[in-house]
Amino acid sequence: MADAGNLRPTRFLRATGQHASIEPDAFTTGGYVMSIGGAEQSHVNLAHPEEIFYEYLRRIGHVVDLSAPEGQPITALHLGAGALTLARYIQATRPGSVQYAVELERELLDFVLQQLPLPDGTDLHTVIGDARAALADVGAGLQFDVVILDIFSGPEAPEHIACTEFYQEARARLAPEGILIVNVGDEPALTLVRSQTAAMRRAMTDVAACAESGMFAGRHPGNVILAGTQTKWPAAWTAELSARGPHPASVLAGVDLDVLAG
Repeated sequence: MADAGNLRPTRFLRATGQHASIEPDAFTTGGYVMSIGGAEQSHVNLAHPEEIFYEYLRRIGHVVDLSAPEGQPITALHLGAGALTLARYIQATRPGSVQYAVELERELLDFVLQQLPLPDGTDLHTVIGDARAALADVGAGLQFDVVILDIFSGPEAPEHIACTEFYQEARARLAPEGILIVNVGDEPALTLVRSQTAAMRRAMTDVAACAESGMFAGRHPGNVILAGTQTKWPAAWTAELSARGPHPASVLAGVDLDVLAG
């Protein structure tokens, strides 16, 4: 529904007491922006879901691209649904993929699906609940090629998720070659990035971090993508992710990640 005098569709989110809104993107044909509490949270291109606007989501998409041969369907678990930008991307680039999404806010998920319908043929199963509580049972019996966590939005992260035990539980849901991908939004000091890098390293065989180069220099707040693998991180992936950008891009792995992880 739209507020009186406001043409933007809006929805009240009871869990947070904020309003979500969706409006067309003036700069992208077929694009829409979802905001929560007046702050932009997600961007969706209904006309071209394979095109991702936000840089950090593009970096996640590039890691997903490495999870299996081009075009091959995968199984994906999204912890934190947002506007389902990545679910749309996976369906567009890997038709036939089986996907699950866990979202805490029922009103938000209903609002997104109503205002921004998923592409035809999308096999997406939605679960309302806490990411960790749902992790053990969601898609019972499935092993996921990628588990994507996009919940952290600042230094104050849920303690029951920002820990090694959670990452161990997430690893248990992965296929043998599956990848755990975590978006960490943080301040210039990168306190949360450092703690989550260390926690993931205790749970996964190897971890890499990719971001806009200035993030690792502590120049500004932003997003760092952590990717955890169950085998040694392939050096070719570092080169591939660095080349794909968005630029300027840096990928830290192995000894290069040691300083960040402490």
